[in-house]
Amino acid sequence: MKKIKLGDKVKDTITGIQGIAIGRTTWLTGCDRITIQPIPKKGEVKIPEAITVDEPLVKIVEPQKKKISSDKKKGGFDLKVKKY
Repeated sequence: MKKIKLGDKVKDTITGIQGIAIGRTTWLTGCDRITIQPIPKKGEVKIPEAITVDEPLVKIVEPQKKKISSDKKKGGFDLKVKKY
């Protein structure tokens, strides 16, 4: 089975939910889980809630189209704090 990359369009084989893989967690027990952000349907205003499922239950629908750059600062926001 091909390893899922963050940014891939994926599908949960149990629920049929499709979306973008936005996160991966590895548990102490060895279980890998993928967080999927469903893609809103046309006309939907609210963004659907993300779900997390076991990686073996997820299949790749379409590999990521754009390479996600890893050269940027990881995590958080760049906030400019006023010094007093």
